[in-house]
Amino acid sequence: MKLDAKVPPGPLPDKWDAHVDSIRLVGPRNRPRYRVIVVGTGLAGAAAASSLGALGYEVECFCFQDSPRRAHSIAAQGGINASKNYRNDGDSVFRLFTDTIKGGDFRAREANVYRLAQLSMSIIDQAVAQGVPFAREYGGMLANRSFGGVLVERTFYCRGETGQQLLLGATSALAKEIHDGHVRMHPRTEILDVVIVDGRARGVVVRDLVSGEVSSHAADAVVLATGGYCNVFFLSTMAKGCNVTATYRAWRRGAGFANPCFTQIHPTAIPAGSEHQSKLTLMSESLRNDGRVWVPRKQGDKRPPAEIPEAERLYFLEERYPRFGNLVPRDVAARNAKEVCDKGLGVGATGYGVYLDFRDAIQRLGVKTIEARYGNLFEMYERITDEDPRKAPMRIYPAPHYAMGGLWVDYNLMTTIPGLYAIGEANFSDHGANRLGASALMQALADGYFILPVTIADYLSRHPSGEVKADHPEFGRVEAEVRERTKRLLSVNGKRTVLSFHRELGQLMLDKCGIARNRAGLEEALRRIPQLREEFWRDVKVPGGEGELNQPLEHAGRVADLLEFAELMCLDALTREESCGCHLREEHQTEEGETKRDDERFANVSVWEYQEGAKPRLHQEPLAFEAVHLAQRNYKT
Repeated sequence: MKLDAKVPPGPLPDKWDAHVDSIRLVGPRNRPRYRVIVVGTGLAGAAAASSLGALGYEVECFCFQDSPRRAHSIAAQGGINASKNYRNDGDSVFRLFTDTIKGGDFRAREANVYRLAQLSMSIIDQAVAQGVPFAREYGGMLANRSFGGVLVERTFYCRGETGQQLLLGATSALAKEIHDGHVRMHPRTEILDVVIVDGRARGVVVRDLVSGEVSSHAADAVVLATGGYCNVFFLSTMAKGCNVTATYRAWRRGAGFANPCFTQIHPTAIPAGSEHQSKLTLMSESLRNDGRVWVPRKQGDKRPPAEIPEAERLYFLEERYPRFGNLVPRDVAARNAKEVCDKGLGVGATGYGVYLDFRDAIQRLGVKTIEARYGNLFEMYERITDEDPRKAPMRIYPAPHYAMGGLWVDYNLMTTIPGLYAIGEANFSDHGANRLGASALMQALADGYFILPVTIADYLSRHPSGEVKADHPEFGRVEAEVRERTKRLLSVNGKRTVLSFHRELGQLMLDKCGIARNRAGLEEALRRIPQLREEFWRDVKVPGGEGELNQPLEHAGRVADLLEFAELMCLDALTREESCGCHLREEHQTEEGETKRDDERFANVSVWEYQEGAKPRLHQEPLAFEAVHLAQRNYKT
């Protein structure tokens, strides 16, 4: 495997424009000859499919939901970053770039991150043109608020439903291209493998989730916009359907997987209520603008929060990080919340929760102002917990939320397999070891609207269209493998449910490869995961048949892949002998308990190559920092 990031030469601010000026294009008359497959209809996938369709390419688009509008991007709440500097508070493209590099603990590629900051302003213009109802100031200007890890207000938002509104804009554009015949939509269809012919991605094998029919689809390029893999932890803020199958299958076909152990634990989720819970609910990071995070100073203090005097409250983020306070980055907030709970200061029935308190903000600004900012989030919390956050503090605790790791891509967003692209959360590209809040939507839309539609043309222009059809023998071979895996799952006929295996894997991963890890725990996980996987294939019970709607079968296939991918995550975490971002290796921390990087050995991207019957092979892409200087992150002073 050869890693060539294809980063253009020249000064950092000029790289993207110079690259666009120099790459090859496909003319308007030739675009209809090329077919592109886009898998996924979240913000990245819907933006890419609609943009490619509008350019004139023939697009086949797949999603496993019953409608493109039900993609997981709809769940994003708090906002989207952009460096428009409407507040005149010192923001700029360079400051957004440096905040993102620093927030990711210097483990992201400079050129990609700077391009993201450059394109952020165009994203807002695109969304406004589509009618996305961003919040506005009294005078009509778009409103901004703060998110963690920054000292400016650059986050554009639609109350607590920014992802939903942006997705409505993107899927409206997609619907137009479907209507015009440029995009053919395949809902309720799951990708089960990628087809490689002569070293290039030439199509996918999918299963119709209603009829069970397995079919092949050929194209001149394949784009994976299939999101992240935090459901490896079972309990997460992700939709239950989110999975690793598409990117994992691409990895087995030869695509490098980058930084698989880099996952984000979001500090602001509603704590689990019981062991039978199947999902966690996110409370937007935007709440930390006005909510204060605290716990009682005394262990075992079970008094109602209103009865705990101010002097007996520990505002641990404000005391430890006075400069940023409650708006430290997600990894810092999550790690500190876990620490105080581990010390016995947590609240709630389990002791694993902290308060997010709006009392002071309501007294200062009035309940109407706070409701105008967060009303639908308050309503969501009250419906789930039967507690009114206007009268009592929210209880929150960290939860798996986002995957910074993903398929390795170059500057053009192409994987190590020619013709196979990964965009949005499916790639590793822009967030390093920790994603700043409100940056996921920014990356997804930058990739889908502004980067991929340009860079994919350079690849397509170098290859004749329609060389390979779905009747090529390789498609038949991959289809046979897919059918064999399905039959194998159905034939085990054991006694344990798929859910029980998924829950056990999730707890193991959360304990051994979550916020804090250590060598002993990771080595234990690497022993136990193969044992659990062997038991799965010996004792799983998958009812029903393959030629029908069969949701347990869908779940079983995804869990089977997670049981293999989890081993790669733990191997990557064990190999990375440093603490960075969300990933505290307990052996590597400062005297003050902060993360301690090892820049001499690990200022790189860890890229893993699949090897049949052998341990994955590690490659490294060195990370060079020219515009920013490597430094220990400091959110205290």
